[in-house]
Amino acid sequence: MKVLILPDAAQAVGRVTREIRDLVAQRPDARLGLATGGTMEPVYAALVAGDVDLSRVTTFNLDEYVGLGPDHPQSYRAYMNTRLFGPKNMPAAQTHLPRGDADDPAAEAARYEAAICEGGIDLQLLGLGANGHIGFNEPSSSLGSLTRVKTLTNSTRDANARFFGPGEDVPRYAITMGIATIMQARHVVLLATGAAKADAVAAMIEGPITAICPASILQMHPRATIVVDEAAAARLTLRDYYQTVHPGGAEPPPMGRSVRP
Repeated sequence: MKVLILPDAAQAVGRVTREIRDLVAQRPDARLGLATGGTMEPVYAALVAGDVDLSRVTTFNLDEYVGLGPDHPQSYRAYMNTRLFGPKNMPAAQTHLPRGDADDPAAEAARYEAAICEGGIDLQLLGLGANGHIGFNEPSSSLGSLTRVKTLTNSTRDANARFFGPGEDVPRYAITMGIATIMQARHVVLLATGAAKADAVAAMIEGPITAICPASILQMHPRATIVVDEAAAARLTLRDYYQTVHPGGAEPPPMGRSVRP
């Protein structure tokens, strides 16, 4: 697990954006796993503002609310269309989310899992819930789970209520990539910023691997890059060590090369 601590949220976003941009430059037809939520908005804004060409990229989003069709303003399809797919003129056939309005959500989850597995995911972008969830894999989720329907916790629904209008109910269920699905991605990049995420960040990086903190499974991923700002890193016991290895979130000099003053 590579832990990169950036001075502030803007620089953390810049680092994550660069990871995506560099991959697409090397592999224009890359398969990206994407996330939603407030943490990701500046990442997508930076991609839209930049010159990265996403026309050949294929994307798979982590999740979608059960019961919301793609035209519902609070669906994650609408979120992605507004913030990334539309502004970057990405072909609709290459952008994938589960159908929240499917007649059989369980069958839709199985279909989505199969579509992901056809070519895998080169880079999976993740946010981090304050309770340690990734995707909508809430605490107690099986660490071997595949894409499926999950019941959302009250804390997750409360956190997402700000995206819904007065009187609108936050859905109780979502179709989400499973933890094992996420772990199959060739590279995982997780972004967490702000003091509200500090406890979850510490549990993810330094706590035991446990279903109580689903994100802790990333300790077992062969290539996981965790990008946080100073506020989100505040509870890390080994914070000084992470900053020694990656000062300011930078890559260390190659081994064997002396550093001149």
